[in-house]
Amino acid sequence: MHIPDPNLNVALALAEDIGNGDLTAVLIQEDTQAEATVISREHAVLCGAVWFDAVFHQLDSQVTIAWQAADGDRITPDQLLCTLRGPARVLLTGERTALNFLQMLSGVATLARRYADAVVGTEATILDTRKTLPGLRLAQKYAVRCGGCQNHRIGLFDAVLIKENHILAAGSISSAIAAARRLYPGTTVEVEVENFLELEEALAAEPDIIMLDNFDLAALAEAVKMTGRRVKLEASGNVNANTVRPIAETGVDYISIGGLTKDVRAIDLSMRFHTL
Repeated sequence: MHIPDPNLNVALALAEDIGNGDLTAVLIQEDTQAEATVISREHAVLCGAVWFDAVFHQLDSQVTIAWQAADGDRITPDQLLCTLRGPARVLLTGERTALNFLQMLSGVATLARRYADAVVGTEATILDTRKTLPGLRLAQKYAVRCGGCQNHRIGLFDAVLIKENHILAAGSISSAIAAARRLYPGTTVEVEVENFLELEEALAAEPDIIMLDNFDLAALAEAVKMTGRRVKLEASGNVNANTVRPIAETGVDYISIGGLTKDVRAIDLSMRFHTL
């Protein structure tokens, strides 16, 4: 699995936190060495090790980190995740920034794993969206994959997604799809529809994917029957832990969930220190 380069994310986060210097860390003698361990406090899926490592290595390349778990692993309460050794000042300065990345990305991966597990046995694939934390899109989309779900388009540049306002500006679904085919041959073209009349128009225009926006279960099942697998169908809207399985059982190909990256709850992790 491709891992995004963490260095820019980390450099910005460290600059934000440290500013002109860590006023508290300098209370410690400069030559004091320390060891720290990171422990899980709950069941989760681990993600973010390279961001965690990059924090300490940008502060001091001599810090050593030994991992006992890897991204994508299911972890349990009180499990040892990694051990760090290095200057006490460095470990203390980097602690919060490193944990912020590890806790947030593990939160995304954990939620993704719950949704992926919920649709096992169906033909539906869970997708993320562009509803990501600014500046952290590639990191969060990596976490989604660690949790067993898949990525929708990365940004505005790698696929065409024609939504309500695009249709209004273009004049119709048909004209928008025709323009996309003319301008971007070979690129995936998806269109959002809100009712069966729009679905019929979209089918006639032959996009690659049709997004069914806020269709209820009966309407989703009817849309699957109506399209006869001529085009991939994506369900979007009103998806949660209680509805995702019934939605998947209607036969749609994809279910997109903005909450995978937008509604992030950090996983509870703890770093414990002792001097050497």
